[in-house]
Amino acid sequence: MKDYYKTLGIEKTASQDEIKKAFRKLAHKYHPDKGGDEAKFKEVSEAYQVLSDEKKRSAYDRGGSDFSGQGFDTSGFGGFNAQGFGDIDLNDIFGDLFGGGRRRAEVRRGRDISVDMELAFEQAVFGVERTVLLTKASPCATCHGSGAKPGTSLKTCTTCKGQGQVSETRQSMFGTFTQARECSVCAGAGKIPEERCETCKGHGVVRRAGDVTIRIPAGIEHGEMVRLTGAGEAVQNGTSGDLYVKIRVTPHKVFRREGQNLTMNLQVKLSDALLGGEYGIETLDGKISVKIPRGVSSGEVLRVKGKGVPIDEKHRGDLFITVIVKIPAKLSRKAEKLVAELRDEGV
Repeated sequence: MKDYYKTLGIEKTASQDEIKKAFRKLAHKYHPDKGGDEAKFKEVSEAYQVLSDEKKRSAYDRGGSDFSGQGFDTSGFGGFNAQGFGDIDLNDIFGDLFGGGRRRAEVRRGRDISVDMELAFEQAVFGVERTVLLTKASPCATCHGSGAKPGTSLKTCTTCKGQGQVSETRQSMFGTFTQARECSVCAGAGKIPEERCETCKGHGVVRRAGDVTIRIPAGIEHGEMVRLTGAGEAVQNGTSGDLYVKIRVTPHKVFRREGQNLTMNLQVKLSDALLGGEYGIETLDGKISVKIPRGVSSGEVLRVKGKGVPIDEKHRGDLFITVIVKIPAKLSRKAEKLVAELRDEGV
């Protein structure tokens, strides 16, 4: 006796949902219209027809080698008994194989465009507005995207009778499936120009170069993407694609970024490290004065609030300054004498 449970890869205690799920998976895999193994497909179908019917399944479980299959016909596609599939929705299972006859036509959408943009460190921190020249499919300025010659109108497409779709019927071992496709004549619009626009030849779009203004938000980071909805390729009787701008930030000579904060190193003279002092440093906002506390150590970090990367219109990160105490390689005799005195003092 054929082991139908093994054929579907399920346990003998499998529920009807598990049986249906297993059949769905294997039917997709072995369907001959998709280049699968026809013999395997018949085996899977036979197993499902028996196990999905509680009466046949019960007889199969009791029948042993005497079980006859209860009327299942494997003589070919023409003699296939589709009634044995109970309440399973074959259009749902094989919709992708036969074109999804129940699905509505998807809205046409233009192609997305991707460009790279390099920014200076300061531009990434504070934001910037840039203009780029792009050549892309855009709505025809002559016919405003209709494809019709100015002064003329649109008429019903004779191919799809104004439906925007054409139906195609296919026969399979499971019966008749209707496949709906977008009409290639009217591109899904249901109407065609009485006379074609001379500029776009009836396509509704033309390729042309044009400036696109891109606003880069403050605080953007290297590798981030800016998306401009509808700024991609246009398409007749549909929506335009999007423009994706990938950001590359040029490293700064002084500052490094850590999230919304900035970091930098500041070399401090030994005397200022010991006695304290005040240093003027250039930040991204301009020059500021930073006080060096008396007795600061090399590697100690000073914090300047509000001089980091903008978080929103009112808040910013901070600037963290790492102190590097500069030790002179050579000393004058006077300096050596002073340092020796410091050493004698235990400093």
